[in-house]
Order: sequence, then structure tokens, then C-alpha cells
Amino acid sequence: MKMKTNANVLAKKLGLSKARSLEAVIKADLIDAVLRMIARSGLTHVELAMRAGLPRSAVTGILSGSLQKVTLDRVLKLVEGAGLTAEIKVRKARAA
Repeated sequence: MKMKTNANVLAKKLGLSKARSLEAVIKADLIDAVLRMIARSGLTHVELAMRAGLPRSAVTGILSGSLQKVTLDRVLKLVEGAGLTAEIKVRKARAA
């Protein structure tokens, strides 16, 4: 069973700001969605790279978990290349 990581928990465990940890969680969730679509559709890294306008080596690196210096822009290009749409939901923060 896969456990969902909360950005606040990640921030505390890794000593990151809440914003940086939230960005990491968002990227991970988007990449997970791309990986699920690849598994369902049989899309190759080469095909995804062409659709996303990214180098194949970058696609392979990102999808294998190498997130160092990976921008949200690149991840969103992968989402679009996989035929997916990303949505962001904003809500009022809980009282501390």
C-alpha cells in the first residue's frame, strides 16, 4: 500500500520550508500520475519526450526519481505529453 506524504510532515523530517516541501509533494504526485498513464498506455520514454518537447534523457531521469534541479515546468510538460491535465485546488488553511 502506498502512503501519501504530507508536505508539513516532509518539511519537519527534512528541515525544509513548507513551500519547498509542498513543491516536492506536488512534483511527486504529478510524476506518479504520469507513470500510471505510461503503464496503462504503453507510452515509451522516447514518445513521451517527443510529445513533451524534452530530451529523452531528462524524461528517463525524472521518471526514475532523479528530481535534482527538476522544475515544475518540466514536470508539467511531462503531464501534458502523457495526455493528462493538472489541476490545483486551493483552500483556506486550518488554524494552527
